[in-house]
Amino acid sequence: MTADRCRVEVLDQRDGVRVVVMAGEFDLDHAGPLRIALDPAAEGVRRYVVDVSEVSFADSITLTILLQATLAREVVLAGTQPPHLEQLLRLTGADRVFAAAPSVAEGRVMTVPPRSGR
Repeated sequence: MTADRCRVEVLDQRDGVRVVVMAGEFDLDHAGPLRIALDPAAEGVRRYVVDVSEVSFADSITLTILLQATLAREVVLAGTQPPHLEQLLRLTGADRVFAAAPSVAEGRVMTVPPRSGR
């Protein structure tokens, strides 16, 4: 896979919310930028809003990075989830871990119910 087949972009960070856009195919060889953007120890971040609408492939490493971000932060998956990602989340039970929003704008302001054990 070439680097141009995936993209991670931090759109902005304000009011404790960091907006991250994922696009393309994500696997072990291209996990670095996503890991940096969703750093579970990032200062000043209480919520990640991740636009996943353009993800065409995500593997278990991608899921692990998303889950690690939830250890200390709220993570909202925004936009329409592509079928592959939706299936990965459902089959692993991770669909119950993430909040979902139809758009980034709604993901910024929605109330996220607390998870037990957080």
